[in-house]
Amino acid sequence: MATAEQQVEMTTSQKDILSRQSRISETVNAGLKSRYRSEARFRAYGAGAIVLALVMLVLLFVTIIGKGYTAFVQTELQLTIATSGEALGIGNDRDAAALNRADYQAQIKASLRDMFPDVTGRKERRDLYGMVSDGAAYALRDALAENPALIGQKVTLQVPVASDIDMLHKGQIDRTVAEAERKVNDFQIGIYDRWVSMGTIGLHFNTALFTQGDSRQPELAGIWGAAVGSFYTLIVTLALSFPIGVAAAVYLEEFAPKNRWTDLIEVNINNLAAVPSIVFGLLGLAVFLQFFGMPRSAPVAGGLVLTLMNLPIIIIASRAALKSVPPSIREAALGLGASKLQTILHHVLPLAMPGMLTGTIIGMAHALGETAPLLMIGMVAFVVDIPMTPMDSATVLPVQIYLWADSPERAFVERTSAAIMVLLAFLVTMNAAAVLLRKKFERRW
Repeated sequence: MATAEQQVEMTTSQKDILSRQSRISETVNAGLKSRYRSEARFRAYGAGAIVLALVMLVLLFVTIIGKGYTAFVQTELQLTIATSGEALGIGNDRDAAALNRADYQAQIKASLRDMFPDVTGRKERRDLYGMVSDGAAYALRDALAENPALIGQKVTLQVPVASDIDMLHKGQIDRTVAEAERKVNDFQIGIYDRWVSMGTIGLHFNTALFTQGDSRQPELAGIWGAAVGSFYTLIVTLALSFPIGVAAAVYLEEFAPKNRWTDLIEVNINNLAAVPSIVFGLLGLAVFLQFFGMPRSAPVAGGLVLTLMNLPIIIIASRAALKSVPPSIREAALGLGASKLQTILHHVLPLAMPGMLTGTIIGMAHALGETAPLLMIGMVAFVVDIPMTPMDSATVLPVQIYLWADSPERAFVERTSAAIMVLLAFLVTMNAAAVLLRKKFERRW
């Protein structure tokens, strides 16, 4: 049995142990609290970064939409136009050639004079004529070309007004400032007010924005030419970059020996993915235009340049998709007697294809938004006509946005924002397609 002194010593030792354990526990708890606080701060920083990014994204969209939504409607004036073969200068001719050379602008001016017979001064009439767009003559030409029987009758049409009157009707010109500080004078404001009181002016859906090519006049400018140019350019890019990129990825991943040369090739592919896009434009200018003599400002040249830029992205994405296929798939196919090529074509490629397509769609979306390399090969040219083939002169949506953003007219500001909205819609659609494609075909191993 332990003596009283031993019991006292044991009790003291136990107290010391308990005291040390208590201090250790307090230290650990203090450390845990500090780590918990650090974790909470880190989570708060992450949440704050996400909120800030969302706020900036919302601010971007609100700014673009706020400036561009008005471009989807156009101010139009209802005109009643008296037509005759003599007044049009074509006599009794009704063929296409005669209708093309007819003087439609004179009929528009005559209709305006009939609407306001009290306007007799030379300057006032010139201001009156300037309130209606040149597109009014085109609208009359199209109506008579579609139905020549209308010649000799009174034709009622909705015609576009000039861009300044359009801005006035949309409330983007302050009519209270001094006359010298605005582009619409007091006489034109008075005519506009009379149109409003007569109920002949109003907003209509801007079909020209989606059916016309570029124009020096904002009210007639559209994105259809640039959209067709982008389509042809992306078709050429996809037709070249996808098969070449997939073939290169399959060779490097499945067939190429692992040595210093393949390592060098892989490093260069990864480096090419980070090269500024304008470098590819300089390469395209030197090789495709100057050496091979390809047509300047043509979608085929733009597609070749974007193919060079897109290849590293597709190769890297395709190799990652091939690596994601389990080795057991290859081993099972080879064990059943399939050749190396049969294994790749019949088993590995079908399983890796969703990842390849996802990378390709993302690469194509990236190519759709490129401007710098296309500027180098001349796709910045002012092109009015809609391109019919990839060999015709054309521009693309990003370059069209660049051109409009550089225009001094106020009406081009809203059309620039509207074109950005259309481009963003295409990009969001392509990225959403990539996500849906991966979700649909993704397999869990």
